[in-house]
Amino acid sequence: MLLTLKEGELAVRLAREAVEQYVRERKVLKKELEGKFAEKRGVFTTLNKHGMLRGCIGFPYPVKRLDEAIIDSAISAAVKDPRFPPVGDDELQDIVVEVTVLTPPQRLEAKPLERSKYVKVGKDGLMVKKGMFSGLLLPQVAVEHNFDEEEFLTQTCLKAGLPPDCWLEEDTEVYVFQGQIFEETEPYGRVVERDLMSCER
Repeated sequence: MLLTLKEGELAVRLAREAVEQYVRERKVLKKELEGKFAEKRGVFTTLNKHGMLRGCIGFPYPVKRLDEAIIDSAISAAVKDPRFPPVGDDELQDIVVEVTVLTPPQRLEAKPLERSKYVKVGKDGLMVKKGMFSGLLLPQVAVEHNFDEEEFLTQTCLKAGLPPDCWLEEDTEVYVFQGQIFEETEPYGRVVERDLMSCER
């Protein structure tokens, strides 16, 4: 079930509060919200600074309550993303918080050569699994980087640490999911829902 804009705003505010409390006090925020936040949902928190990625971590599957998953993913995006140093207190005023609430990933039941036909850029996110390797790219990544369907599959394979054309192999599993994206318009700014389909490719 989709979140309302008001619920999306609550989600983003929760993520920011969790980041700030952990960065400043090294304490994990303890807060429970009602309604959809009590449901188990997959979620990613993305932190951007001056238009550049500063951290992004989350849960592809609905394994935690949404409020708990937001808190955990927000803290992890701030201090546990291996691509970046931990966020410092002096950076908080420059960071824009984005929360993507996911639908459960669905396996793509198509022949490998036809997989790209079933991927919708601007709507779908992708997850690739092969053996012990797995990688995930959120729906907004394809739009932001102007990927077509095949390039999106290729980049997801690379994210998993696999060869770029592994999505053409029978023993590679490809999953699609959708995401509802809420983000601040600026640090501490109002929260809006992003419509990827309206973005130019």
